[in-house]
Amino acid sequence: MSSKTPLLEVIALDAADAEGAQAGGADRLELVTDMAQDGLTPTIETLRDVLSATDLPVRVMLRDNGSFAIGDLEGLRADTARLIDAGAREFVFGFLNIDSEIDLDACEALIKEVDGLPWTFHRAIDRTRDPLRAYDQLAELGCDTVLAAGHPNGVGSGLSVLQRLAQRDSGPDLLVGGGLRAQQVHLLRAGGVRGFHVGSAVRPGGWQAPVDAESVRTWVELVKS
Repeated sequence: MSSKTPLLEVIALDAADAEGAQAGGADRLELVTDMAQDGLTPTIETLRDVLSATDLPVRVMLRDNGSFAIGDLEGLRADTARLIDAGAREFVFGFLNIDSEIDLDACEALIKEVDGLPWTFHRAIDRTRDPLRAYDQLAELGCDTVLAAGHPNGVGSGLSVLQRLAQRDSGPDLLVGGGLRAQQVHLLRAGGVRGFHVGSAVRPGGWQAPVDAESVRTWVELVKS
């Protein structure tokens, strides 16, 4: 299941965020735009700026609307190709169908576009009918990471599901995020979770302010000490 090495992934909106996250000791970035819609595909210009500002791995969001339903699939496929041309080497995506099951057709279309590059299935899993079954499907699809809170309302409501996912012997790495609080880390680590994902927790000034390196450092210590 989760890899043995602890990992802290930080949401970045721009190059300043990337610099703050790297200075604080983060392991990886998730690059998005428009957090008012919980994160959409960034522009090519933003990706280039971020890649110039950091040597951390950068997972790039592929999502064109604020729901977990696919919007313009052909547009997203074209975006993916352009992002790869601009240097993207890791991605984040995930779609559900009308029955709250994984939209296999949409996911497989983007899997073809990323062509073997690593990708995370994001928090859409928290809105599936059966996250444990969905996790098994994702293992078959070939993603290396699943970002989950265990519940649509966030980590505080999803601890039991997260602990069950963390006990899996195989499959994608579990990355826990979505309202994650510092006081939950010890319990999650004790249950086998090694990957943690933060956004607002490392922005004391809110989403309008950049990632704060000192806040990232505090989380690194929490996750790795």
